[in-house]
Amino acid sequence: MQEILKKINDLKLIPAYSKHDQLVQGIINAIDEKMVTAGGRLPTINEVIGKLGFARETVVKGYKDLIRRGIVESKGRKGYFVTNGDTGQIAKVALLMYLMDSFQEQFYQSFRTELGQKVHIDIFFHHGNINIFETIMNMVKGKYSMYVISPIPHPKTRELLNSIPRARLIMFDRFEQLDGEFNYVCQEFEKASYKAFAELADNIKKFDEIIFFHTKDSLDPVEIIKSYKKFAKDFGVKASIKPRYISGSVSNRKVYFSLNNAELWEILNDCKAAKLKPGRDIGILSHNDEPVKKLVADGITTYSTDFKLMGKKAAQAILMREPIHEIIPTTLAKRKSL
Repeated sequence: MQEILKKINDLKLIPAYSKHDQLVQGIINAIDEKMVTAGGRLPTINEVIGKLGFARETVVKGYKDLIRRGIVESKGRKGYFVTNGDTGQIAKVALLMYLMDSFQEQFYQSFRTELGQKVHIDIFFHHGNINIFETIMNMVKGKYSMYVISPIPHPKTRELLNSIPRARLIMFDRFEQLDGEFNYVCQEFEKASYKAFAELADNIKKFDEIIFFHTKDSLDPVEIIKSYKKFAKDFGVKASIKPRYISGSVSNRKVYFSLNNAELWEILNDCKAAKLKPGRDIGILSHNDEPVKKLVADGITTYSTDFKLMGKKAAQAILMREPIHEIIPTTLAKRKSL
């Protein structure tokens, strides 16, 4: 223990180092020189205060920094212990996603690129199934430095997420409220959807009706359904919700709103067969933008968050070892389909 304290104290000779830097780098140096290995106990807060004269706030902040890096863990009253002897590897990350669709892939590619090759990532897919989600959570718990998780709206979710130390958790994409402070970089659905519908109201009113395809057992965010109904009432728009698009049923003077890409492509295919032009004969609105939607049918109108930015922000929070509490804005892209 004295050797570790000496390593911390030696760094006071470097003028550029604050006491926070001395504590963090001193412990890293001690680990690198094998003075303490994985599972080994580190000086307590009181020991650092008593032997080195550091302020309690400085010591607590320093240990929190090491915990965020995945190098140290706190075991309550037992103290602080080394979890990862490889201080050169910033983190080992468990990434829990819904599924690898086109926009989730945008998140992943940006996340992977920003983290670089020194960070190991294991990807898991829960498909919005709470039983799969629970199985994965139980399997990965305690084995990773960071957990980047897209949560499921379900009563069990909070309990499962609470099993992960808050400093190691980053919630992404969808937001689920937890007690206390926690890290997140998410999108918002309810206000953003209503704002998009409202901005498109004049365009939508040029047609006879807007139809939203949604099934109750789907993964669609319930906030979008609420906003859709409120918009229809507030703006006096004839609107309906149907469980799915039936092949060949495309009809003139309708606006079709879908969250499902496969459904979107089917509607466009039927438009071509019926010689109906999107933007003139029918309207089309899609959620979640991607490059192909800028090109097909002279451009599909979408509203979407920036998944590349979301992935970049999540990765930066890991690399910088800083808390993140951010909602990524949603942008409406008006194109010729509406």
